[in-house]
Amino acid sequence: MLTFFARRLLAMVVTALCLTFVVFWLTNLAPNLEKIAKTEAGARITDAEVESWLDKNGFGGPILLRYGEWLGVLPGWTQVEEDGTVRGRCLTEGVDPAAPPRFCGILQGDWGHSRVFRTEVIEVIGRGLALTGKLMFWVMVVMVPGALLLGVLAGMREGSRTDRVLSTAAIATTATPEYVSGVVFIAVFTSSAVGLKWFNGSATSAMEDATFVNFTLPVLTIALYGMGYIARMTRASMAEVMTSQYIRTARLKGVSFPQVVIRHALRNALIAPFTVIMLQVPWLLTGVVIVETLFNYKGFGWTLVEAAGNNDIELLLGVSVVSVIVVLVTQLISDVGYAVLNPRIRLS
Repeated sequence: MLTFFARRLLAMVVTALCLTFVVFWLTNLAPNLEKIAKTEAGARITDAEVESWLDKNGFGGPILLRYGEWLGVLPGWTQVEEDGTVRGRCLTEGVDPAAPPRFCGILQGDWGHSRVFRTEVIEVIGRGLALTGKLMFWVMVVMVPGALLLGVLAGMREGSRTDRVLSTAAIATTATPEYVSGVVFIAVFTSSAVGLKWFNGSATSAMEDATFVNFTLPVLTIALYGMGYIARMTRASMAEVMTSQYIRTARLKGVSFPQVVIRHALRNALIAPFTVIMLQVPWLLTGVVIVETLFNYKGFGWTLVEAAGNNDIELLLGVSVVSVIVVLVTQLISDVGYAVLNPRIRLS
């Protein structure tokens, strides 16, 4: 088991380095850097002035060198001005200019400064993650139990009327994107024309005080989309288990159908859905981008949209790092959990 965990951990590190380098390279393409220079120094500066500004602000070196500086494995860049003033990546506010640190990257906890929010990237991301974490918690509370219940009920009696109805409903929810269901919910439950003014169309107030009125629609919008997929996987796994030989033996021994389902079939049927549920966490990060923008909920997804729309490279890189970490950690938990639940994987 330790060898299995160590291999997965090593694969995580390599994958994280590859993905962060790709994101760093894409965000530091020449058009993006030129846009930053013209935003900071003036829209009418010449190409030579753009190159000069980029060199003075640490954007002129080779991509691998700048990636190492941003990561924190290479010393940060320094620049001496004409008046003798020394500037550099590590010479930030609050740092002693006489003895600055040599390394100041992601590994040292220095995530950079957001050009849009005019504050540290780690503060912006921390605030967004806290809000999105609250949203994702309630989504999981609604989505997981509901999906498992629907999947088990449908898979208990494969081909029955209940199975067909629940499977059709699951396919319908999965086939409906969040931006469609969200708009429908807003039109139906917040419009005076329909007359069902039960909820708020904006979730901005939920950032401070989440209530049933202002938080229901964004939670349902995300939960319904993922619920159908988990329910379908649970239904398939449950239907397969119910046709197993040991289930038939239990029925022949006179064990009641509810006991067969609860004591024998349910545990084995939930092994595959466990992996699917864990993989929903990184999917939720992409889902909240749409929902948070639609309901004006300023969490992690909204922060990503603002960073991309305003070409805030440092913030965009920070958001990408968090996304990569979340995906890899949930994948690791999924792999380890599957190995724990399935003795055949664990023993091999």
